[in-house]
Amino acid sequence: MIKNIRLAYSMLSPSLLWLLLFLVVPIVMVTVISFTTSEGYGGIIYEFSTHAYETAFLSSMYLKVIWNSIVWAFSATVICLLLAYPFAYFIAHAGKWKNLLILLVMIPFWTNLLVRLYAWIILLNGEGVINHFLQNIGLISEPLTLMYTPYAVILGMVYGFLPFMILPIYSSIEQLDKTYLEAAEDLGANPVKTFFTVTIPLTLPGILAGFIITFVPAVSVFVVTDLLTGSKLVMVGNVIRDAFLIEMNWQLGSALSILLMILVLLSVFIFMKFTSSKDKKFLI
Repeated sequence: MIKNIRLAYSMLSPSLLWLLLFLVVPIVMVTVISFTTSEGYGGIIYEFSTHAYETAFLSSMYLKVIWNSIVWAFSATVICLLLAYPFAYFIAHAGKWKNLLILLVMIPFWTNLLVRLYAWIILLNGEGVINHFLQNIGLISEPLTLMYTPYAVILGMVYGFLPFMILPIYSSIEQLDKTYLEAAEDLGANPVKTFFTVTIPLTLPGILAGFIITFVPAVSVFVVTDLLTGSKLVMVGNVIRDAFLIEMNWQLGSALSILLMILVLLSVFIFMKFTSSKDKKFLI
């Protein structure tokens, strides 16, 4: 028994070492810096101070940016879920076309996100393809303001992170035990009821995984707002980047990073609790 435990720990040691060096240690360093005193221009005085957190909490600007970031990221994640689930369901039942469709989902990862977002600038700007098309067919008389809006930010996040939602949901549907569906059909459940009472609860792990790996990077992304709003709108990722690189206020950047991490974990926890309670209702 002891030998098996040692073998297990020895096999896990590379992963544990990687997590320790590149996850735990950086988080501890950022946490420590957030409670230090600023010397200006990136200088750190290792004296305990809560000034950075007071600035983050008492400033309505930072609270508004964090709130907008969570709302926009959550909206984009929900839209990704609504788009990804039927597409993942279709892929799982596509037969011989399954591998080709998975390949099409993976293709966007072959191109840098910056390049793909520049393509959306060409589509969305006032003289872009979409406005020209709508004007040519007579639907609008003057160009629409498609860029520099929260809708452009949400669109950019959906476009960038949709594959993150599709793949775990597809995997969950692919591994679904079909005997449960047959049992529901034998008991008189119609396809719609079977979908909501059997398929969704059993594929909930894929939904949760897709939600987490989509929401977490979306809430902290900054390149989308930089390109699609010209930095006229900012998310908390932009503020943290500027705090470190432009303002050279490492304490504020660290405090906002820790605050964002706590809020993201809290949001994910609430979502998981909500979905687990809904799952129990479905099963009842």
